[in-house]
Amino acid sequence: MTATPFNPRALLAESRLGVLATIKSDGRPQLSPVMPFYDQEAEVIHVSVTEGRAKTANLRRDPRAALEVTSPDGWAWATAEGTAVLTGPGTDPHGPEVEALVRYYRLASGEHPDWDEYRAAMVSDRRVLMTMTVDHVYGARIR
Repeated sequence: MTATPFNPRALLAESRLGVLATIKSDGRPQLSPVMPFYDQEAEVIHVSVTEGRAKTANLRRDPRAALEVTSPDGWAWATAEGTAVLTGPGTDPHGPEVEALVRYYRLASGEHPDWDEYRAAMVSDRRVLMTMTVDHVYGARIR
């Protein structure tokens, strides 16, 4: 019996919970749990973040980031490193910043039951779309 080779990109694509690492102003890492969406074709990771939070401020100052995900059984992990671009926050529920968040939601979750409610929440919550271009992926399956 031959074992299937581990593909860290596949684990990134199936994971909806991860830890985003950004760089604090003093150079230490800042870690945040996030709900990522990895677009394998485009080689980008999308995460909805909030303006005013530490990770958003860190990325505005230094766009380098890493995202780690773990398999549900805990025996495999994958890390993606790259550079992030932030879009938003938007003030218009139908503006380009909110449209970017709508595209992200559709890719990650499909259709929302109430797009007007979603759009209003993105504006009132001051949501920002992080798009990280993936430069390097690595990981392992322990078992």
